[in-house]
Amino acid sequence: MRLTVIGCSGSFPGPESPASSYLLQAEDEHDRTWSVVLDLGNGALGPLQAHVRLQDVDGVLLSHLHADHCLDLCGYYVALKYDPLGPRDGRIPVWGPKGTARRMAHAYDLHPSPGMSEEFDFRTLDDATHVDIGPLRILPRRVNHPVEAYGFRVEGPSTAEPGERRTLAYTGDTDSCAEVEELSQAADLLLSEAAFHEGRDTTRGIHLTGLRAGQLAAKADVKSLVLTHLPPWNDPALTVEEARGAFGGPIELAQPGAVHVL
Repeated sequence: MRLTVIGCSGSFPGPESPASSYLLQAEDEHDRTWSVVLDLGNGALGPLQAHVRLQDVDGVLLSHLHADHCLDLCGYYVALKYDPLGPRDGRIPVWGPKGTARRMAHAYDLHPSPGMSEEFDFRTLDDATHVDIGPLRILPRRVNHPVEAYGFRVEGPSTAEPGERRTLAYTGDTDSCAEVEELSQAADLLLSEAAFHEGRDTTRGIHLTGLRAGQLAAKADVKSLVLTHLPPWNDPALTVEEARGAFGGPIELAQPGAVHVL
């Protein structure tokens, strides 16, 4: 299982990164590569194409419907609908919160019927109900954000150890909560948002700080922590410093194009 960071800027695209988007890929027992996109925030569709053909994506999961996590589905719709080579063989499944199909149609000023449903097979995320895509098993959990939002726990085949399974936890956008702790338990890699700074951002129920991300990693006993969703005005070094105050394991900052092999 490989995680490629497509975009890691929080709340809006930054000068060096699109907004939130991550590509997960894994091979099944027949050596067929499965590709799943976690979030598709504004600016992400362009660099995504450097890593996978848009027609070859096997599924998209949207953690929530804020623009920095879903808006480039509009461009994806155009790319599929007007591809000169013709339509893809089958619609691409898109899992999201309730009302995703209608919201995305409205975002592109389409009538709700058919909206984007001829290109995408929209499906609704259910809290604690697994989604299986090829060799990847994905558990969504409703997390602590002002809108309906989900984090994901992904189990997939190990790239380094054939026959073994590895686990990725992705917080989506959340403040501390029992559900994100459950998702993160003993994960090989925790991809955690850290949009807030201690002392500066005091509103609760929206985002984690670097410290709270580190506390989550320590409490869940994860093997490594990757900090993401940092707004362009944040000091990344301060975010890492905050996280190191609580978690003694490996800590990295998400970087566009970086590949994490599990």
